[in-house]
Amino acid sequence: MFIGHFGIGLGVKALDQRISLGTLFLAAQFVDLLWPSLLLLGVETVEIEPGITKLTPLNFVSYPISHSLLMTIVWGLLFGLTYWQLRKNLKGALILGLCVLTHWFLDFVVHRPDLPLHPGESLMVGLGLWNSVAGTLVVEGLLFVIGILVYLRVTKAKNRAGVLGFWGLIAFLTVITISNFVGPPPPSATAVAWVSQAQWILIIWAYWIDMNRQTRVANGTLN
Repeated sequence: MFIGHFGIGLGVKALDQRISLGTLFLAAQFVDLLWPSLLLLGVETVEIEPGITKLTPLNFVSYPISHSLLMTIVWGLLFGLTYWQLRKNLKGALILGLCVLTHWFLDFVVHRPDLPLHPGESLMVGLGLWNSVAGTLVVEGLLFVIGILVYLRVTKAKNRAGVLGFWGLIAFLTVITISNFVGPPPPSATAVAWVSQAQWILIIWAYWIDMNRQTRVANGTLN
């Protein structure tokens, strides 16, 4: 799953408008931001295997540190605790911790049975929605569109940058999603890791967007 995670980040803005969209994206994509570094370090493994599912040629051979259920819970707890230490916002910390956890459950829907429950010998799970092009587009598309609508309902642009920056990000995410669906398989696992590192640009972009937008709720502030 890709834009579905970003849809969660957009929509969760309604739960606590003090949290920046950049922080919400960081939480929703945290394990996918951790994963490429672990690939480059040789700690986790992915292989290119065209046809393994209808929508992705990636065979996730081993990724228990970034993507097991147990470790995702741990990452969520650490993320929430770090935010609480920095902001002293308990509600926001709980929301962000749960936002990290949503990543595993959304992946569970789309992945074939390759998601471990914990590091070590583990049952592998996944519902395999990636084997249905239409099903994947509907689920991811709905999450993304709902997230956009919720974010627009709770924020408004302060200036032209707040409008163009936001819609530019939406267009960019849409183009990436389409190219992932119809483009050729990546040349190597190393290429996958380096391209995945580029997601940090989206996090920075989201922070910039939120600085150019404001909450529609009178007593809300943006962090």
